[in-house]
Amino acid sequence: MSKVLLSHSYYYQLDPKQWNTGMPYPPLGTIFAASFLRENGFEVSLFDVCLKAGPEAIETIIQTEQPEFLVLYDDGFNYLTKMCLTNMREAAFKMIQIAKKYQCKVIVSSSDSTDHFQQYIENGADVVLLGEGELSLLETIQKFQNNEGINEVKGICFPNAGEIVNTGRRDVIRDLDILPQPAWDLVDVDAYKKVWKAKGNTYALNIATTRGCPYKCNWCAKPIYGNRYNSRSPKRVVEEIKLLKEQFGVTNFWMCDDIFGLKPNWVQEFDQYLKQENLTISYKIQSRADLLLKEDNIDALVSSGLKEVWIGAESGSQRILDAMDKGTTIAQIEKATQLLQSKSVRVAFFLQFGYLGETKEEVEATVEMLLRCMPDDIGVSVSYPLPGTKFYDMVSSELGQKANWEDSDDLALMFSNTFNQAYYKTLHRYVHKVFRNEQAKEHKDIGRQLYYAPLIQYYKYKLKRLSNRA
Repeated sequence: MSKVLLSHSYYYQLDPKQWNTGMPYPPLGTIFAASFLRENGFEVSLFDVCLKAGPEAIETIIQTEQPEFLVLYDDGFNYLTKMCLTNMREAAFKMIQIAKKYQCKVIVSSSDSTDHFQQYIENGADVVLLGEGELSLLETIQKFQNNEGINEVKGICFPNAGEIVNTGRRDVIRDLDILPQPAWDLVDVDAYKKVWKAKGNTYALNIATTRGCPYKCNWCAKPIYGNRYNSRSPKRVVEEIKLLKEQFGVTNFWMCDDIFGLKPNWVQEFDQYLKQENLTISYKIQSRADLLLKEDNIDALVSSGLKEVWIGAESGSQRILDAMDKGTTIAQIEKATQLLQSKSVRVAFFLQFGYLGETKEEVEATVEMLLRCMPDDIGVSVSYPLPGTKFYDMVSSELGQKANWEDSDDLALMFSNTFNQAYYKTLHRYVHKVFRNEQAKEHKDIGRQLYYAPLIQYYKYKLKRLSNRA
């Protein structure tokens, strides 16, 4: 059978903010694809670029292994790859070009390549997979191996006689248990542990229990799984957890689903299987405020090991939440935060500033909600248009050459709004300082309060000047 080298294009070192955090996760989507190909008889290897400095290193690997196929299969479970950062796009183009020097067939699967397949084909890709890729990937390689045409393979784009053939999207896999466990044996877990340890972080691995999200926030791009929501069985997930604990001694996990535990009774069954296997774990999830209001669900989450929840709070303005088609309320955010913290679960907020038409009063309302709720952590960003979203369509006419961030700390506002980019960059710093100062007050940490006080006044003054210019 053919030799297949799998890789991806998310280099943490090309995203300084994430690299400095010191919490890199292995490319879960990539090793799902690797295990699926291996189960179907192919010889697979992994060139994991997460901890690499740049794309040039792949040339030595290709020279040594001489694969027939290079598959760049990004981790669709990592929100960083969904952001379609241009640093990673350029790295992918470079990897494609290197592989073509050695006559490799290059197949690409990612959020960015699904949105911009023409650019990837222009840079040498032989095939771009559209959306969820495992089934299309397997069929494509089988066709190439048998010297057959790929026109009948669903879910791909490829060049033909100067044109690009698009065979249309393939339905997503509904029974995720047909997939083998990810090929964790291909990952150098110790290398990841060293990076986490160097920053004083407790090591964790990433697990996906679902694919997709059924909600329709109009700024959220879903090029891989769409609005479908499919779950692995609790039993299958616990089997993977047991394997990871036995092989790597890991008991801390990031459940990297867009929405964790949405399916009725899933969390309760998950808790039962963990206890049957005598597994004690800690994990964090992403969820919605309205899904976290049932105390029996929270009790099952806590019993199974939940320690932290990241909630898409987004804004303290109900008008903004409604404009986003968020489907949640300020009251739900406040109640969910109180309920979770009462059960010793850490709560973190994703906050988003700069949505269309946001006013100064709505900015202030978001800061007030933050200080009223006092979550345990925050992530602050500005509205970011991605293809395929209603929000993108609303602002696309204003997008110039810069339509993607270079890295996750870029924070460029790429369309006209109430305030300019300098205002939102200053607001980002101000919100963090105000929040950390409030935490210092709660802990009666005078030293930190003295540190933050002048910075808060400085950024407050700067914000006033920038808002007056709007």
